[in-house]
Amino acid sequence: MLMRLAAFIAATLILTACGENNEPSDSNWMSQTNSNFAQVVPDKEVNLPSDHASHDAFKHEWWYFTANLVDEKGQSLGVQWTQFRVALSPKVPNQDGASTQWKTQQMFMAHSAITTKEQHVADERWSRSHPNVAGVNANPFSVYIDDWHWRAESVEPFPAVVNVKTKDMSYKLLLEASAPYQKQGNLGFSKKSINGKVASYYFSQPFIKVSGEVIVEGQRHQVTGTGWLDREWSSQFLLETQQGWDWFALRLSEDTALVVFQLREKGAPEYTYARLMKRDGSHTRVEQKDIKIKSKAMTEIGDQSYPTLWQLIIPSLDVDLEISALNPLARMPLTISYWEGPTVISGSHQGFGYMELTGY
Repeated sequence: MLMRLAAFIAATLILTACGENNEPSDSNWMSQTNSNFAQVVPDKEVNLPSDHASHDAFKHEWWYFTANLVDEKGQSLGVQWTQFRVALSPKVPNQDGASTQWKTQQMFMAHSAITTKEQHVADERWSRSHPNVAGVNANPFSVYIDDWHWRAESVEPFPAVVNVKTKDMSYKLLLEASAPYQKQGNLGFSKKSINGKVASYYFSQPFIKVSGEVIVEGQRHQVTGTGWLDREWSSQFLLETQQGWDWFALRLSEDTALVVFQLREKGAPEYTYARLMKRDGSHTRVEQKDIKIKSKAMTEIGDQSYPTLWQLIIPSLDVDLEISALNPLARMPLTISYWEGPTVISGSHQGFGYMELTGY
């Protein structure tokens, strides 16, 4: 996600280079320090339901949903929907007589994809923040850009309907969840480096009941399954020495989920994190030294190679898994390219999940 945000900001600078005079140029954006934005601090706990809403004082944030689904014929599908918010400047524009609702420092980007064993269709949307086009509402909760939207009935994100429509794909999914949210790291303070210089606020809902309809390349599917929501916001990028991110959302049973990620760093050990999560809200944090994750096979897509087969061993949890891509060719061919798609789990546990690979 962080690699995507860095590229997103670079792209938004190009899009806004000819905008209003008060908007930042490439040079003054790059010279701004993170201290101009709100900071992630370790002694502040994620507070719900208020933290479902947007945090415009921070530089970047995302609402990230994935779902492992099965259609009426037993075919496996994956759905991914993400909306990003990026602040181009920590300052609010001066409100003068020429101001309009388009005069904003907030930008939004959304990605979506449907993946089967044979198909991978993806698309994207971009917009400045505007009440009628792109934004986030707190009550009732909604996240939207054009005709892509997540709409709930109250300040809580669930129950909700997620609706996306493009030329080659569409879906309308009903989402329901009642399990407690999981605050990653220390009460939502999530380190992204060994030294703790990079961090975010991060919480998850890994137990979402999903049902609805998916249409991909003219094929209609009635689907059911399980979903996963990640919420994260920060004002810091990856360290300059960090190359990318490998993220795994793994469902080990109906009531047990496991999140694992690693940040790859030049000339230094990866920073790895894992947390076992139960439907009742309990969890087990895994020590970094106990996480052994290794890529086993690569898939070439164009001029890039991605590790689409992994082994994950966590002795303290009796976990020894092989994680394989449902569709190894699930590269997101968008303005910002990366690999993202559903996975199949075998070994000590049988299950499924989602995987994201950046920086390759």
